[in-house]
Amino acid sequence: MTRAMPNVERAAFLALAGCLGLIQLTIFGAEILLDVAGILWLVVVIAERRRLTVPAFFWPLVGLALWTLVSSAFSMDPFESFKRDRQLLLYLIVPMTMMLARGSRAAATANVIIALGAAGALVGIVQYAALGYDNLHQRPHGLLGHYMTYSGMLMLVICTAAAQLQFRDRDWVWPAVAVPALLVALVATYSRNAWVGAVLAIVTLLMFRRMWKLLAILPVAIVLFVLVAPTGIRSRAMSGFDPNDATNRDRIAMLKSGKAMIADHPWTGVGPNMVPKAYIEKYKTPDAVDPEDKPNDTRAHLHNVPVQLAAERGLPALALWLVFVVTAVVGLIGEFRRGKARALAAGGVAAIVAMLAAGMFEHNFGDSEFLILFLGLITLPFAAATPPAETREPSRDPVPVPALRTHA
Repeated sequence: MTRAMPNVERAAFLALAGCLGLIQLTIFGAEILLDVAGILWLVVVIAERRRLTVPAFFWPLVGLALWTLVSSAFSMDPFESFKRDRQLLLYLIVPMTMMLARGSRAAATANVIIALGAAGALVGIVQYAALGYDNLHQRPHGLLGHYMTYSGMLMLVICTAAAQLQFRDRDWVWPAVAVPALLVALVATYSRNAWVGAVLAIVTLLMFRRMWKLLAILPVAIVLFVLVAPTGIRSRAMSGFDPNDATNRDRIAMLKSGKAMIADHPWTGVGPNMVPKAYIEKYKTPDAVDPEDKPNDTRAHLHNVPVQLAAERGLPALALWLVFVVTAVVGLIGEFRRGKARALAAGGVAAIVAMLAAGMFEHNFGDSEFLILFLGLITLPFAAATPPAETREPSRDPVPVPALRTHA
């Protein structure tokens, strides 16, 4: 393979790794780096006539993107829906990461993500402990704009850092330092969906490692933690089991609204970015619980990824998303068994488990910051198993397509 632009490719990798780390601190800076990485990546692909390789899960994502465009064409407001579809370009992070972060660069990228994640966690801890961000009305959000995005990012980095801690034979000190800070910051956000996601991700990692004794002790550790936690944290944890809790009641009401949207628009949904309009105009139920300071409030989304996708883009979109999830999990387990990037592969599966669990209560898959980091993390194991361009041999079982191959 002729490599005419190795320095350009190296710069593209640095920009991409910086983006995946910086996205935890600032969307503006991360998007600039992502744009730079994308432009340089295209330059290299075109100049060197690269045949790209992608994980198999990329194809359901492509299908989801195409169906999203169809849904936009039949939307309540096509113009507004097509504007929202710009987010689909983020799916290109998958082929970018596969090419730019291959081999040892994948582990280096994970280190950048953990390092900046730990820095963001420290900011949140300071906010909670010293700046009064210690209640439901004012929660730690790090340097990001919203506590929900912040908690989702912490959850994903916990998956990566905990996997590195469990599966690294050496250089485990840094993850060991980062994990406690990440966990403390996550608890301080009061975000129950991310708590659930992180706990199930840790359970998944313990199962990968076959640490059955720790797995048996984990429920006891959680109960003990709740008992000794500050009153606000303990009350927040217990409220998840309270059917009269206002947030829980509103979540159920939103599921009813989503069900009605799906029943009326099963094929293409109400359209991307149209759920708030449809909700307030027709589908808000009488048992919806508005914030005390916002009577007759709308909803930005339905706080449930599967319901949101089906209501917004139709049942075919939900089916494609489910295929994406299953294909990604199968592929990551395959990479874990091959043993070339066990920590990254286990962390990728944990990230999917966390996304799914938290996504039952929050539309995290629709959050651009979350999506950028999530797609990067689940692609890194496949990139790690790809040899550097100078010595790369044909894939064991490539699926040839025009100028594009699938990494099994």
